[in-house]
Amino acid sequence: MLTVTPNGSQPSAKGPADYFTGSVRVDAPFKGTEPARVSGATVTFEPGARTAWHTHPLGQTLIVTAGSGWVQEFGQPVKAIKSGDTVWIAPKVKHWHGATATTAMSHIAIAEALDGKVVEWMEQVSAEQYPAAQ
Repeated sequence: MLTVTPNGSQPSAKGPADYFTGSVRVDAPFKGTEPARVSGATVTFEPGARTAWHTHPLGQTLIVTAGSGWVQEFGQPVKAIKSGDTVWIAPKVKHWHGATATTAMSHIAIAEALDGKVVEWMEQVSAEQYPAAQ
């Protein structure tokens, strides 16, 4: 079976405040059908917006499509990311990603489910932790 989902046929969704800080939009979510385990979406972060700390059981790939942002593994220095960059986050690595304080950033986020679970959400990235990333 082959399925085409037309552009604009799925409404944008606001990133839930439990998992994001700031203004975040999620577009074009996709999910494979069994036995596939892949899912993802395009995520747009306004300046200062970011995810909460989280992990993925089988890792995550980010493809930055616009702007510039940051990604950080817990306990490690922040890394700058920009349009055209690809980021691999290994399984079970605690991390966050989002826009810089002054520039929006969009990426395609791709992850696989393990036993039906794609992500483990944790605490928010605090205001103290976020400016430290500058």
